[in-house]
Amino acid sequence: MTVALETAETVVHGGRVSLLRVLGPSHVWALGVGIVLVGEFTGWNFAADKGGTLAALIVCWIVGLLYTSVAMIDSEVTSTVAAAGGQYAQAKHIVGPLMAFNVALFLVFAYTMLEVSDAILLGDTIVAKAGVEGLNHNAFIAATIVVLAWLNYRGVLMTLNVNFVITAIAYVSIVILFFSVSPWTQGAVLKLNELVTPANALPYGWIGVIAAFQFGIWFYLGIEGTTQAAEEVRSPARSLPYGTMAGMITLLIAAAMTWYVCASLMPWEYLGITYYPLWDAGRLTGSPLLENLLFVATLLAALASANGCINDAARAWFSLGRDRYLPSWFSAVHPKYRTPYRSILFLLPIALAFAFIADLNQAITFSILSGVLQYTFMSINIMMFRKKWPLGTIRRGYTHPFHPLPAIVLFCLCVVTFFAIFLGFGSQLSAMVAFYFLISLWFHFYRYKFVRRGDQFTMPWPKPQGY
Repeated sequence: MTVALETAETVVHGGRVSLLRVLGPSHVWALGVGIVLVGEFTGWNFAADKGGTLAALIVCWIVGLLYTSVAMIDSEVTSTVAAAGGQYAQAKHIVGPLMAFNVALFLVFAYTMLEVSDAILLGDTIVAKAGVEGLNHNAFIAATIVVLAWLNYRGVLMTLNVNFVITAIAYVSIVILFFSVSPWTQGAVLKLNELVTPANALPYGWIGVIAAFQFGIWFYLGIEGTTQAAEEVRSPARSLPYGTMAGMITLLIAAAMTWYVCASLMPWEYLGITYYPLWDAGRLTGSPLLENLLFVATLLAALASANGCINDAARAWFSLGRDRYLPSWFSAVHPKYRTPYRSILFLLPIALAFAFIADLNQAITFSILSGVLQYTFMSINIMMFRKKWPLGTIRRGYTHPFHPLPAIVLFCLCVVTFFAIFLGFGSQLSAMVAFYFLISLWFHFYRYKFVRRGDQFTMPWPKPQGY
């Protein structure tokens, strides 16, 4: 039925098969929340290891402010520049080719490494549940990545319909857990007053809070992925702001419930090292039903995240090929399924290779670093956007309030996050900065000559100098 719908809505521009406009606000929500929700099931809790349980709560809300700024800024620019690649499309119109190339790489690596992390988590969770000595997670990792790549190959509508269902199930599991532990009656099941005391609230002081920023990112990492399918949304001016902001509200609620339940069931020393905080919370309630529900939900959250990451990374890579930043071979759209199938297939072995050679901490850190680099760009991007095209000069799908405050807040919090990453993973931060610098030199001296800069600007606006 899905394939029939997609083939029935064929659109061809300039003799080339194009992507389909078949998505609505619920699909945008499913893409953004689906990518992020796995962070509630694992990742955020490592903030407790850095600074204690209270530090994890502090960064939950401060990083929530960072991502609210991201969602507001993204909603304005992408509902106006509605093209595949999201932030990449913004960069090529507002800043220029070199920035656009780097932003696209930030996106590809952030999503590919997050996909790798999801697959590793899923494999490790199955192995932990099976309890079979010698059982290896590699087969589960490979099956996850290959099957989800096949699903993305077959069509975006089917992909995000699946994401909506499994994301909703995973989210509902958090709500069920929350209401099953008598959240308004401390002492019955939850022991927050006993586990978080003045003596251990901030075991490493305020430097621990700063160090916790790196993993607080996991509460919301990937919500900006809603913009990657902008070219496939039926009404970008409506669907992108609604889907993105609804997704951000959804995640803020989930983050608060997750922290409250886990902090009330586990001491910070254990909470900060477990890979399965919500599954462990289900086990600690003593209910086999909740334990199994949270186990299944952990798997579904990892699947939804990896599924959305494949979708988003492929759109960014596809956009680079279409604009000749990379060979145009990558810009092919499948004649039947209307997906950027070559980009999906090209990134498949890369994800598999990283999944087998990298450990979970490395993959997570690589994804976070690429994401924060992208958010830093966004704070600069919105300032340039408003300066070049002030309000009233072009038609906007959505105008975010309080400008320039969100951009300033976003930039400042990104600087703090970089410092936090430096404290724990300074060598990786340096290596990544060096990598992006070298790849920028390659683009400038070799690939830039293939770019037709005049063709980059596709919006019906006054062109800035240089185009």
